[in-house]
Amino acid sequence: MSAVDRSAVDLSPEGTHSFERTATRSFWRFATRYPRIVACLLLMAVLFGACLLAPLLAPHDPRATNVDQRLQNPSSLHLMGTDQLGRDTLSRVMYGGRTAIPLGLMAVTLAGVVGITLGVLAGYYGGLIDQVTGRIVDAQLAFPELILAIAIVNAFGASLFNVMLVVGFASYPGYYRLARGQVLQVREFEFVTAARALGASERRIMARHIFPNILSPLIIAFSLAAGGAVLLQSTLGFFGLGPKAGTPDWGLMFFDALANFRLQPWLIFGPGIAVSLTVLSFYVLGDALRDALDPSLRGRK
Repeated sequence: MSAVDRSAVDLSPEGTHSFERTATRSFWRFATRYPRIVACLLLMAVLFGACLLAPLLAPHDPRATNVDQRLQNPSSLHLMGTDQLGRDTLSRVMYGGRTAIPLGLMAVTLAGVVGITLGVLAGYYGGLIDQVTGRIVDAQLAFPELILAIAIVNAFGASLFNVMLVVGFASYPGYYRLARGQVLQVREFEFVTAARALGASERRIMARHIFPNILSPLIIAFSLAAGGAVLLQSTLGFFGLGPKAGTPDWGLMFFDALANFRLQPWLIFGPGIAVSLTVLSFYVLGDALRDALDPSLRGRK
């Protein structure tokens, strides 16, 4: 290795320690400047980790029934009590997150891909594309999101794949309207006009000049929509339109808890706290990202 290479890549212990100190200082500087983002990310890491490692952390089998221990109060053996079939509530809450959280994230990803693609095309090209996609989105927005989701799931059946498609289909209009509005502003900026005058292709203008400049509000929208998707998926489960019977699901657990509320009110706290913390973490993260990424709001809070 030449002297220039050795000076460019310092593999000595002193260089490694210097890099670690720089990374630590950068992290603490970021944590001090944006404490809400760090707090939300830590909370989400705890929630996601508990659900992801449920097979290792759950104290009991979430599907194992024991009628002799049905509707038990919280104890050292069952920290959140047991349900009407004697199943451990804490274990079912942890396993329920393995369905609710990934399903919500996949649904909003699907909605984002569809909504952003259509919104960018409609905002940039306008004309017939804008009119057709706009009328389709307006027609969909005329129906309440929950009623539309219930109707589609009833028509095509309740399964994990169908629920993911329904939640994504119900969420994409928000991405469409946001992306279209941002593109309508950005396409009039001088750097876009200059790129077009220099002969850049339409694809290059959208990929290199327009999309990077509308990415910040889309990231915020993704975080907020993820919380709404988890809530919508749990609502469908509450109405019996979630995963198949026997699969731990927060919405179905909440329904069972309400049915047995007078006998065992503790049952409502497990799925209720899980849904509340998950949705709250996504919403607060989206609000914190808005403050961090929006120059007009940065530093106000």
